[in-house]
Amino acid sequence: MAKQAAAGVPRCAMVLAAGSGTRMRPITDRIPKPLVEVDGRALIDHVLDRLAAAGVETAVVNVHHMADQIERHLASRRAPKILISDERAALLDTGGGVAKALPLLGTRPFFHINSDTIWVEGVNPNLGRLAHAFNEADMDALLLLAPTASSIGYEGRGDYALAPDGRLKRRSEREIAPFVYAGAAILSPSLFGGVSERAFSLVRLFDRASESGRLHGLRLEGTWMHVGTPAAIAQAESAIAASAA
Repeated sequence: MAKQAAAGVPRCAMVLAAGSGTRMRPITDRIPKPLVEVDGRALIDHVLDRLAAAGVETAVVNVHHMADQIERHLASRRAPKILISDERAALLDTGGGVAKALPLLGTRPFFHINSDTIWVEGVNPNLGRLAHAFNEADMDALLLLAPTASSIGYEGRGDYALAPDGRLKRRSEREIAPFVYAGAAILSPSLFGGVSERAFSLVRLFDRASESGRLHGLRLEGTWMHVGTPAAIAQAESAIAASAA
């Protein structure tokens, strides 16, 4: 992938790779989910390649389940530079994992991305679009959103409604939302202010930012694929092949 030039692109990223991948069993009985291959490459390499192409210099990767395998796999990568945030002793959930890694991420906004998120790009690369749209004065978090109805491999009820001004509201338990969080975002370190717990969900902080009007969303260009089960691997590979045809 050619490196894209974009003003204001975060130089650091947090990559979540500590989950146990229970829905991907039996594959994840022998390898961690970030190392599951789609289209000939491990899921985490798809993510790291996108980050490198966007101009990210350092990626902090948290590890817990089968951590040794992930560390060995990443040892040979040169771009981006990999720093490991070790959660072998205790899994800290999505929010706690980032909070633990903040000293490695610095004081500026950073990309936050799940190690198993994958998409086919549209005309403009989505990480660059996130960087262009992020405004720290108005936002604590800018989430990349995919349409619930057209995302491949996704069968849930969605996560958010997107207002005309870009602000997000999470759906209630009985609602169906038009957009699902696509597992990529830009977060400000200020999002984590005042949090004292070690293990907590990032959703809690997204809800707090939404209440103060500082949670925004950006619609993904292209096609997002939810690779949550073994069956979804073939669906994702078919979508990738169709996009290249």
